Amino acid sequence: MRAARLIKMVLLLQSRPSMTAAELARELEVSERTITRDAQALSEAGVPVYADRGRAGGYRLVGGYRTRLTGLARGEAEALFLSGVPGALREMGMEDTASAARLKVSAALLPSLRDASRTAAQRFHLDAPAWFSEPETPELLPSVADAVWDDRRITARYRRGDAEVERVLEPYGLVLKAGVWYLCARVAEVAEPGSSPGPFRGYRVYRIDRFTAVSPGEERFGRDETFDLPGFWEERAEEFARSILRAEVVVRLSPEGVRRLSYAVDPASARQALSACGAPDGMGWVTVTLAVESEEVAHAQLTGLGPEVEVLSPAELRDRFARDAARLAALYEWGHRGSAHE
Repeated sequence: MRAARLIKMVLLLQSRPSMTAAELARELEVSERTITRDAQALSEAGVPVYADRGRAGGYRLVGGYRTRLTGLARGEAEALFLSGVPGALREMGMEDTASAARLKVSAALLPSLRDASRTAAQRFHLDAPAWFSEPETPELLPSVADAVWDDRRITARYRRGDAEVERVLEPYGLVLKAGVWYLCARVAEVAEPGSSPGPFRGYRVYRIDRFTAVSPGEERFGRDETFDLPGFWEERAEEFARSILRAEVVVRLSPEGVRRLSYAVDPASARQALSACGAPDGMGWVTVTLAVESEEVAHAQLTGLGPEVEVLSPAELRDRFARDAARLAALYEWGHRGSAHE
């Protein structure tokens, strides 16, 4: 514990011209008396820690005592500090480790690059969760993250519908998507139904908030170094999107409806439908065939386009929109004559 604190104290002093005992005490979460003892221990060990006396005094390193990272341009240094996602690291239980790593890098950089972390933070912030949601960190996420880093098999129990299933998994990677954590893992039973085909055969995706228990094993697995986590996630996400878009509706869209379509329905489905549509009619409207999850979902999504969309088929969905339109017309006609509450 003390050794780690002494190293951090040296790194802090490397990254700044000088620090007071009070500043060091706050950073290291110890008393100023402990800082005095630690400075003396470092000095006795050959680290040139010098104490300046007086009101403006403090501790500093003398004699150019530092290790520098050379060859880094400013843009490269700033990109390095952008690689950390504070919220995600905190949820995985790695905030302290990441903080120590950033401190070491800061201390080793040339003086002209020391402000790279500040300038990067001023210009970029990642807010992963979606709007209007209150994401909760899965309780078992830190345990899963530890297993991912250690290449250690886990026995996981998770909810599948109304039942619980247990699997032995080789955890390959974590993905944070719109505030939801997913585990990409290889199943011990490679031929398990539902696993990805082709080069990703045997790999599956699990929502970590559906895990009810995780037991890390003692055995490490041999990682397939050719596994491409971004490639696997992209393929799996596209496969998932295709699997849920099982119905089709034919609609007419006004120019404004065309512009707003990707905001109302699945963006990939909207792009595909618009790319295959014909030329606009005399009013500028286009007819498209749109892949949707179901007629019920299509009704909820397309309602948001209001008068900028006309449903042509299926007939049941068109009739439903016609009934909605009639109810709206009656409602607003009544509202024009006067509210029933007046």
